[in-house]
Amino acid sequence: MRTLLAAEDRRSIADRIAKLTPDDRRRWGKMKVEEMVCHLIDSYAFALSEKDAGEAPRGPTRRKIEKWVALKCPIEWPKGIRTRPEIEQGVGGTPPTEFEKDRAGLLAIFGRFCETPPKADCPHPTFGVLTPEEWMRWGWLHADHHLRQFGR
Repeated sequence: MRTLLAAEDRRSIADRIAKLTPDDRRRWGKMKVEEMVCHLIDSYAFALSEKDAGEAPRGPTRRKIEKWVALKCPIEWPKGIRTRPEIEQGVGGTPPTEFEKDRAGLLAIFGRFCETPPKADCPHPTFGVLTPEEWMRWGWLHADHHLRQFGR
């Protein structure tokens, strides 16, 4: 299973981010590449307790099942899953500025996320409490999902 705990997997994601260009076009979804970059920045910022996001309305059983499927099953995440409004582009997410500056910001926060996994007192809005290992799995899966969205 790919995870940001593995140096090779961290390098792979960082290399894919570094290859993003303003000309990349989405294969699905509504975000433009520059919006996706800011969405990933916001997501890692939330995980590092630098941005707030509300809890998704889920019961405890549904939360556990979704967490298990998302983090443990060897499947690609489905397209079209809604995100929390605070992280959603065009709603509460951070708007893009300059592509190169935003991409550099993503690489910087990605590096910080990899070096210092989130603490358990910052629960994921959908999955609830995650261990540091689960956060590292989520961090890889989330970036991979959106990088594939733009053919990277």
